[in-house]
Amino acid sequence: MKFILGKKLGMSQIFDEQKKIVPVTLIEAGPCFVVQLKTKEKDGYQAVQIGFEEIKDKKIKKPQKGHFKKAGLEKGFRYLIEFANSSLKIGDKIDVSIFQEGEIVKVSGVSKGKGFQGVVKRHGFSGFPATHGTKHGLRAPGSIGSSWPERVFKGRKMAGRMGGQRVTTSGLKIVQIDKENNLLAVRGAVPGRKGIILEVVATKEIEVVEKEKEEKLMAELEKEEKEAQEKKGKGKAGEPKKEEEKQPQKDSQGK
Repeated sequence: MKFILGKKLGMSQIFDEQKKIVPVTLIEAGPCFVVQLKTKEKDGYQAVQIGFEEIKDKKIKKPQKGHFKKAGLEKGFRYLIEFANSSLKIGDKIDVSIFQEGEIVKVSGVSKGKGFQGVVKRHGFSGFPATHGTKHGLRAPGSIGSSWPERVFKGRKMAGRMGGQRVTTSGLKIVQIDKENNLLAVRGAVPGRKGIILEVVATKEIEVVEKEKEEKLMAELEKEEKEAQEKKGKGKAGEPKKEEEKQPQKDSQGK
């Protein structure tokens, strides 16, 4: 499984091979280093802990310094996040070179916080009509329960704090990779504000994507060929029969 940590830089747009505009999100991904290996025998589960974004030594606390020193790393990292993997070793470097253009990834991050919001913005309620006697209740939630059991059921959609939650967006395609500047250009929007930390995980590698494209192309060609044969068959069935040429009848004398 391919994965990396990155920072959201913002959105932009590029042109593809057909000269069409493609909206992309730029992510400064890596380089990341493996700091710790989690094992089932010791920790109860199997995972790797990777670090991202180096920080100054004076900002690292003593326990953290010991943690990084044990991994053989000279510098410390601001962010430490775990991923399920067993093929990496302590000290391994992870950068954008592990990805390829065309691969499908999922991106996880913390969404933008929008504060305390009403039901219209938070849940998409339509609200009350603006006329015919409505007064001070245009964006009200309406009834929240019956007379029994005299309480509000858990999970009722009501006003409250909106945003600031972990969100995962799947099915995003890697459009471009800049290995020199550690940049990933991902098609579409990803969660969070600028500067948020993102987790990028590959869900479909380039081999699978190319195989699916080939299968789709073959299916389209077979469909077109089948439609052409059906049209050809209908055309033959609908053609008027040619009248047989009348041969001159011979009389009894053979003239």
